[in-house]
Amino acid sequence: MIKRNQLSTIHRLIPGSQLLGDDQAFSSLSIDTRTIQPDELFIALKGPHFDGHDYIAIAKQQGAVAAVVEKPMGAEKTGGKLISQLVVEDSRIALGLIGQINREDFSGPLVALTGSSGKTTVKEMLAAIFKQQGPTLSTAGNLNNDLGAPLTLSRLTAEHRYAVIELGANTIGEIAYTSRLSQPTICLINNVMAAHLEGFGSLENTAQAKGEITQGLVNNGTAIFNADDQFFDYWKTLLSGNQKLLSFSVTNTEANVYATHVELIDQGFQFKIHLLDHCFSVTLPLPGRHNIANALAAATAAFAAGCSPQAIALGLQEMQPVAGRGVQLSGKKGSRLIDDTYNANPGSVKAAIQLLAQYPGKRILVLGEMGELGEKAGELHFEVGQFAKQQGLDGLYAVGLLTEQSVIGFGEGAQHFTNKAELVEFLDKQLSESLVVLIKGSRSAKMETVVAACRMTGGNG
Repeated sequence: MIKRNQLSTIHRLIPGSQLLGDDQAFSSLSIDTRTIQPDELFIALKGPHFDGHDYIAIAKQQGAVAAVVEKPMGAEKTGGKLISQLVVEDSRIALGLIGQINREDFSGPLVALTGSSGKTTVKEMLAAIFKQQGPTLSTAGNLNNDLGAPLTLSRLTAEHRYAVIELGANTIGEIAYTSRLSQPTICLINNVMAAHLEGFGSLENTAQAKGEITQGLVNNGTAIFNADDQFFDYWKTLLSGNQKLLSFSVTNTEANVYATHVELIDQGFQFKIHLLDHCFSVTLPLPGRHNIANALAAATAAFAAGCSPQAIALGLQEMQPVAGRGVQLSGKKGSRLIDDTYNANPGSVKAAIQLLAQYPGKRILVLGEMGELGEKAGELHFEVGQFAKQQGLDGLYAVGLLTEQSVIGFGEGAQHFTNKAELVEFLDKQLSESLVVLIKGSRSAKMETVVAACRMTGGNG
């Protein structure tokens, strides 16, 4: 927190709240008693299968100095001794307000970003660039929902010069809410792909949801959109007043930021970034051409935040693959593995397939299900299999009900397995020095277990 970390101050700023017990100063917020630290303020949230009010005593025992609750908690619920409490109508809304209150005390550049694919990589790129110039706060892991965003905002301190907030959503309205909490000086939409269609229903609805990030953009802020995306023109209509627009593209020289002289190097690329009146060379130690687009997005946002081309180049050069996102590892029997198991949608799978197609030797895609695709799930799985065949891959091994369609789309050389144990047993017999295996699937598919089974014991890539 920056300044207003007194329970009494929060009480005055949250309409209708009631302060019970002594005033307390708190260091930060927590919603999880498993990770709570001494001197934190515990927010008791309710969900379909849990109630944080049942854990007040544990929070107090772990060192929480106070709790935000929706009903007064007596001594019998707080471990025998009352804990200071701020009683509110809705603790989830209170969490958002506390994050927003803290954000209002921050005067530096704050970038909020979203997209169907690559947003976490762009976040990490931006953080690496910003850290060249000063202390930076960025979203931890994938805490990008209506709980994670305000928790991140609450971590802003007077020492931070930059902030990067990742915003995700599964339904319409979520990003509008978190963007208004974040009040970004710069907002960025990386792309829209067929992801979370189960929640959004269509690509058009997905584009609308991502476009909600503009609703919190400050009046003189800068919006950054992907000029290669089919919804670029729609997003432009969402801007108003003194808000500015910057565009980026991998190949379109009409965009404000684009790339030329792209050369494939070991473990990545070298290319030139053309950024308005600047042109400079960049070495990006990440595989996959989709990461060139991610780097351009990050470079555009960093420049809008006042970073120099030198800081941008240095930050990108220091990038390391994020776990489960295209990390290259040593497999058994001299094989090579590409661990891209963090998540999957049709666009990100196709990008990973294009990366695999660049490798020499025998190239195999090991595919788990892509989740949350709604009514088009079967069709989209079929298209991915078809695309893998068109890119010249040598085989596709799949697990999960929907991936049967991918096997059909691929045709000869594809095989379906009823469970991961069967898949691993078969794959283990195929591993050899000439084999490169890309392992990909949604979070729900837990394909990292396949990576672990195929990885060379003690190997670190």
